[in-house]
Amino acid sequence: MMRMITMIGIKNENCLGNRFLNNPNNRKAHNNPNRLGFTLVELIIVIAIIAILAAAIFVAIDPARRLHEARNSRRMTDIASILDAMKTYQADNGGNLYATIAAVLPGNYYQIGTSGDSCDSDCAGQTTDQVCVDISGVGSNYLALIPQDPKTGTLERTRYAISPDMNGALLLIACDAEGEGPGGTGTPPLLQITR
Repeated sequence: MMRMITMIGIKNENCLGNRFLNNPNNRKAHNNPNRLGFTLVELIIVIAIIAILAAAIFVAIDPARRLHEARNSRRMTDIASILDAMKTYQADNGGNLYATIAAVLPGNYYQIGTSGDSCDSDCAGQTTDQVCVDISGVGSNYLALIPQDPKTGTLERTRYAISPDMNGALLLIACDAEGEGPGGTGTPPLLQITR
């Protein structure tokens, strides 16, 4: 075989296999059965380093905290959309509030929902009235769906509260805000909008 290659005009040194095997250092490493792959210790060290880096990244990201922040952001968006719908309704109807809101006592807090009673509960430090305020009939032009708290809300009790004042201004508040500290702990922020 070597003679054929030499006859064609290719020297033995140019052949990759021969160059590798002709080098005495490579021949020793190639024939050594202990150097055919990674050792078990090397593999364990690499896996341990990857595990430590993954744990550090997981702690830095803190998924529980991000989840609480995301739900609080949704709550803020929900109460803003309810307030926008109520104010748009008020503007379209000569300054009159929606009927169920106009019928409640100014300054009191009322949980939004379709339940006729049992709505009295703690809402961000305020006690809501026993009667819920039903805004489900406001129409899809103003509010396609009634927003609910992403964790604890239902259509009967959304866990969002509304408080009208004497001048027609509305205060909306999210009842179940979550702490945004490490791991989702800490004092929950007060999520409210007045307009």
